[in-house]
Amino acid sequence: MVLHMPFSALHQDLDERASLGLLRQRRMLQSPQSPHIDIEGKSYLSFCSNDYLGLANHPQLIAALQQGAADYGVGAGAAHLVSGHAQVHHELEIALADFVGKPAALLFSTGYMANLGTVQALVGRGDTVFADKLNHASLNDAMQLSRATVLRYRHNDIGHLAELLEKTGSGRKLIITDAVFSMDGDMAPLPGLLALCERHDAWLLVDDAHGFGVLGEGGRGSLSHFGIASPRIVSMATLGKAVGVSGAFVAAEQVVIDTLINHARSYVYTTATPPALANAVLASLHLMEQGEDMRAHLQRLIAQLRSGFHELPWKLMPSNTAIQPMLVGDNQQTLNLSEGLSERGIWVAAIRPPTVPQGEARLRITLSAAHRAGDVTRLIEALHELAR
Repeated sequence: MVLHMPFSALHQDLDERASLGLLRQRRMLQSPQSPHIDIEGKSYLSFCSNDYLGLANHPQLIAALQQGAADYGVGAGAAHLVSGHAQVHHELEIALADFVGKPAALLFSTGYMANLGTVQALVGRGDTVFADKLNHASLNDAMQLSRATVLRYRHNDIGHLAELLEKTGSGRKLIITDAVFSMDGDMAPLPGLLALCERHDAWLLVDDAHGFGVLGEGGRGSLSHFGIASPRIVSMATLGKAVGVSGAFVAAEQVVIDTLINHARSYVYTTATPPALANAVLASLHLMEQGEDMRAHLQRLIAQLRSGFHELPWKLMPSNTAIQPMLVGDNQQTLNLSEGLSERGIWVAAIRPPTVPQGEARLRITLSAAHRAGDVTRLIEALHELAR
């Protein structure tokens, strides 16, 4: 009897994605992250990194990472609860909690794992999660795996969320939202969400992956930007974007952190991040806190980019953050524009469904404090050429 490998359906799916302009492929980076990168032998001006402050290749972070490796070696060797929790992990958790003004913090390997573990630890059967429809995939996966009832409200629609809360009775209630939405660049109405939490005795889980380091006093993030604080807020932020390193953390009340240590499966059952990375993050926190000039420069670049779009056929979506999406619509046209920029030595990623809704394909332009005004001018001029 001859058995045929069940690959035909996989090939068919990939061929269909390719025909729709949706096939994802990787390109190989051959240089450190910076506004100017090398990809497969060619140099590009890059506008598609989340390294918002330009710290990923900062010499002080490199030195801190090297010192951390000298002090602690390369790998953590075990989970935090076994023998992988190093002194520098502990110091970083204390520093992060203090930085964002929370009683305690907990390190995770990635933001995805932080969201999975936090939601699953805080809610389950008999509880309800209320989620913005444009939340990150990690939050969507987390709420589905939690086994709680899931209610999704229209994007940034406080009124719709209030209606859903009014109809919900017993059980824990958890509102989850991105702070800065990764594909649109707009911000959640966090003060209004917190007010609803107070009214309906709910928690608020804020994914501040794209706000931490960029927004608020000293780069403390979106909660600082809005000037809000509450024991009801559980804050998650990543350490591989504006911070320039890797990993994530959750900051909250001590009882919440203790609950995560005991019940967050993505924390309990995984090897700790290398201690050397924690040493690098400590160095980054210092640079971030002193980085008002970097953030002011970034805001000037955002204003410059938006002013340069006045006569272009494509429009930037409403955003005051480093994420500036250029809405195109058609998948193939979006790919063609990305390729046209690539031919001019400019790297901007084409974002297509299912990452964004059907008919809303876009170029996701991201700016960094490491960019110069001339870099933004070059991008604007290239887009005008393509428009002609």
